Amino acid sequence: MKELMPGLAYANGRSEILFDEATVPFADAGYRRVPQADELLPAPDGALPTLLPGRRPAVLRGRNKQRTAVAVLLPAGYTRLLLPAYERQADAPTLPLFGYTYACVIDDALYVAAARTDARDDWQPRRFAAGELEAVVDRRMSLDPANRILGQLRRCAQEFGCFTAQNVFLEQGEAAIPVSPRCNAACVGCISEQRPDSGVPAPQNRINQEIDVAEIVRLALHHLERVPNGIVSFGQGCEGEPLLRSTTIARAIAQIRQEHAHGTINCNTNGSLPQALQRLIDAGLDAVRISLNSFRPEVYAAYYRPTGYGLEDVLSSIRLAVGAGLRVSLNLLTHPGVTDDVRELAAMRAFLRECPVSLIQVRTLNIDPEVYFATVGRPEDTAGMLAALEEIRSLDINVGNFTPPARTAGAVSVSQKPRRSQIGM
Repeated sequence: MKELMPGLAYANGRSEILFDEATVPFADAGYRRVPQADELLPAPDGALPTLLPGRRPAVLRGRNKQRTAVAVLLPAGYTRLLLPAYERQADAPTLPLFGYTYACVIDDALYVAAARTDARDDWQPRRFAAGELEAVVDRRMSLDPANRILGQLRRCAQEFGCFTAQNVFLEQGEAAIPVSPRCNAACVGCISEQRPDSGVPAPQNRINQEIDVAEIVRLALHHLERVPNGIVSFGQGCEGEPLLRSTTIARAIAQIRQEHAHGTINCNTNGSLPQALQRLIDAGLDAVRISLNSFRPEVYAAYYRPTGYGLEDVLSSIRLAVGAGLRVSLNLLTHPGVTDDVRELAAMRAFLRECPVSLIQVRTLNIDPEVYFATVGRPEDTAGMLAALEEIRSLDINVGNFTPPARTAGAVSVSQKPRRSQIGM
């Protein structure tokens, strides 16, 4: 594939984004190189340019002095292929937890190193008129004012712009049910809890109460009864690990299914506790999305910093859910130079051939790239992110970004295997 000679997009001292088509910027793919034609596309609607303070653009030729590097934050449905390359100054701060994507200029237009990986449009940001979202939130809160889940989600919807929180109030799509204040991992890029010495704030506030069964059931039934093919999901960005509350969640699932047969009950989890996941499956869980950044134990452990479990437990949970007939998705936290490392692709291929899942939801990992590479190491050899995506597809596994329903109105669950009626209490 021929190389392009893209121009530089940069910021001046007044934080204005400017173009210099005579200067050729490098991209970071785990090492510096110029992007290839099939790695670039026009910046999509919703792409947000952002400054990289204390960092000068790294260039193949041309000027970089007195210029600030820029990146783009991608909208939902797109996956990052390359990172911005820059020269870090001594006083540069650690970057906040966002997904920094390489950006350049071609023919006086902003381009990004990204691929469209999900064409659904129901996850695009919605623009609300003044007071519109607040009115919707207030109306839903008035129906169940004592529900502490709604109290948490009010803030998530209004302050943090969380789609699954907003869906609860808009009565559409996938609805969040956060329930767990504790976690058994200390992810370097955790969005709800950061160590004091991390240098960056957590962009969300974690729920700080253990929610009871009745509150869960009321919220879930309200959503599933009003939303055709709706989804309710445990395991949100504003909570810890839901499997640590598996007994409560299992009781809630059983009660929900006693009253309502349609819609999907989903759990987003780190998959650390297979026995706890089995408890949810026995109760009637339809779908599970298990998060990981790597299929290599050392890379997984370096980022997740797990307590009392390891990658093999996560893989065991995936095998368990696939064997039980659930719709199983992997939430793969992608990062150029790590996800497309040839050693990573070999480990991924070996596991997915043994245990094919329904979908891999690719997620751009929100983290300062230098922090991530310092945590897990830079690659010895890479195939490129496009090759990594194609590797997944070659295994007959779908690639996307969003959770589809596992049950539809008038249809049976994807899993019709017998489940034990006894819920571990």
